[in-house]
Amino acid sequence: MKIKNLAINLADKKLVDVAFAIDSSLALVGESGSGKSLTLKALLGMLPESMELHVEIESSFQLSVGKTVALVPQNPFTALSPLTKIRKQFFSSQERVDELFDELGLSRELLERFPPELSGGQLQRVVIAMALEAKPKLLLLDEPTTALDPETRVLILDLLKALQIKEQFLMLFVTHDISSASYLCEDICVIKNGRVIENGIMSKILQNPQEDYTKTLIEANFANRNFRE
Repeated sequence: MKIKNLAINLADKKLVDVAFAIDSSLALVGESGSGKSLTLKALLGMLPESMELHVEIESSFQLSVGKTVALVPQNPFTALSPLTKIRKQFFSSQERVDELFDELGLSRELLERFPPELSGGQLQRVVIAMALEAKPKLLLLDEPTTALDPETRVLILDLLKALQIKEQFLMLFVTHDISSASYLCEDICVIKNGRVIENGIMSKILQNPQEDYTKTLIEANFANRNFRE
């Protein structure tokens, strides 16, 4: 799919003006305040009423949140109702839930527990299962590994890789974590002040970034990192 033009305006100021393609898995990368979160909210239809959105999308499917588009949020601890058992927070068939739990390496016994009884890694896998229960065409990832320890982070990224192959969805990974993005995504789009400054194949841009901003992001991100190749 192609986002041919996505523009967000507030009064007379253009906050975001971007274009990018999601061929399989794309990382939208930038510092805090770069416009990546606004872009994600625009695709989810979650912008404040004060902001004006113009978007042109070329896609084989119509974007519909909860049907063809699903979100894995940053914090799994706030994504679920703490007073409701896991089983009752799913809406698809039991067969589909069991299938997803098996694919995500989750014990079905967890369905009878409340969210506070699960670990962060278990909760994030439950949230991923919920995002995939309707078999979306596009999965939006909003920093889904930020709150996780390094070992669990790798586990979640490995699962997302395997699930994408099996479930055949597109992925947009919104993040500042280039090390995780490089592990999960084929392509990268670097955004600064609401504008795309560099995009293309992940490996090529990491090896030979053209913009100083991209170079700084890469150097800062991989410094003191110990992420599995």
